Amino acid sequence: MVQAVIFDVDGTLVDSVDLHARAWQDAFRDFGHEIAFDRIRGQIGKGGDQLMPVFLSPEEMEAKGEALSKHRTSIMQDRYLGQIRGFEGVRDLFLRIRADGTRIALASSAKADELQRYKAIAGIEDLVDAETSSDDAERSKPFPDIFQAALSRLDGIPARSVVVVGDTPYDAEAAGKAGLRAVGVLCGGFPEEDLRRAGCVAIFGGPADLLARYETSPLVPGP
Repeated sequence: MVQAVIFDVDGTLVDSVDLHARAWQDAFRDFGHEIAFDRIRGQIGKGGDQLMPVFLSPEEMEAKGEALSKHRTSIMQDRYLGQIRGFEGVRDLFLRIRADGTRIALASSAKADELQRYKAIAGIEDLVDAETSSDDAERSKPFPDIFQAALSRLDGIPARSVVVVGDTPYDAEAAGKAGLRAVGVLCGGFPEEDLRRAGCVAIFGGPADLLARYETSPLVPGP
């Protein structure tokens, strides 16, 4: 019996994965690290605490990790935030879910102020019951902290009655560690086989496809 759906945001509700990768690439370059775009893009979905150590040594993390992360945030806001667009069908999907009496939460690795912008871009500011950002979790995905924080804000709804929707293997891995079922969407650009391998129980093209096939999806509340 599904009582709540927790959505990832970047790459799931808004088309931002490439832009985040560019912001990280710019930030790394400004700190003396030339890293290929595709390598960085494959790590989007993690928060900076998990992404940076893929490319920096522990010594480099200690010396400049915090400054680099703040610089990335500034670059994202100044250069790329205005280019982000919502995916087709997001608001209609949320309205359909709420029509069933199902609660909706957001669990994003974005900063809190970025998350507010994304909600406005997706047109869902009035349709969200709970939300968590990177500010609410000690560790980002693929650790389960953000989903656990979101679950704690859903008025005692048990994990077995919650479905997660996300676009990356890191979403599915984090959901599994939190005892939650994961549904994958391909609009973030990650391969279907990677999503299934990470534990997704179903795959859809994106919000519009999930809405079109809603009645046969894992989001249906059931009898």
